[in-house]
Amino acid sequence: MTTGMDRLGIGMLSVFGLPPVELVNLAADLGCRFVSAALQGMPLVPLGYPRFSLADAGLRHQVLAAMEDRGVTISLGDGFVVLPEADMSAFRADLDVLAELSVPRINVVSLDPDLARSFDQFAALAEHAADRGIQTLLEPVPGLTVGDLPTALAAVEHVGRSDFRLLIDTMHLVRSGSGAADLAATDPARIGYAQLNDTTLRPRGGNYMEEAMFERMVPGEGELPLRDILSALPSDIVIELEVPRRSLALGGVTPIDRLRPCVEAARRLLAETA
Repeated sequence: MTTGMDRLGIGMLSVFGLPPVELVNLAADLGCRFVSAALQGMPLVPLGYPRFSLADAGLRHQVLAAMEDRGVTISLGDGFVVLPEADMSAFRADLDVLAELSVPRINVVSLDPDLARSFDQFAALAEHAADRGIQTLLEPVPGLTVGDLPTALAAVEHVGRSDFRLLIDTMHLVRSGSGAADLAATDPARIGYAQLNDTTLRPRGGNYMEEAMFERMVPGEGELPLRDILSALPSDIVIELEVPRRSLALGGVTPIDRLRPCVEAARRLLAETA
């Protein structure tokens, strides 16, 4: 569990493929205790970062050493996707890697249009993860199979496991039509993690996923009711900053300079909602 101001993490999407040791050091330099990570590092923006794979034992050793040295842990294994006709047992090797890194939870979304089959696949993945001591979180994302909070809660009900819970992303929550009141009405035991970012209430471009993947806003600089949302979330979950800002990255602004305003803003918000 996390308490007080020790809840902040730096999300992998915020750094566009920055290698994991560098991400651990970035988080520590910003005073954050957590990072999220994907098994495969594939730069989404041409910033010159090398591809990486946490399946490489040498890299895992380096990451573990960096985390031990800097007091940072991986709070979320990201990038798990349910595809049509997929076999969730195919993820067992990836889950073994995350277990070796002591990752406590993974995040899943579905691109399988069959909602009932997606629910069953979530249950299968959650079982494989639980065998390794890992929780599974479902993130509702507008435009994907599970696109809003009510559908995600139905999935949690279907799976029926205490270690299968929700990941709440502030942009996705509001843009899908829910808000702080809906969170307040949700059993807090069903919410396991949050991703904090800001945006406008109306789309800023024609493609939702393009905006979500590449251009979000510093918390407090957009129009989302972040104070109310943070107040409605459980007080002991990790708050991961997922604030990709591609235009700044391509303009040469370093990761620490892109993320420092986000961390400072998040600390102010958390202090105001404590």
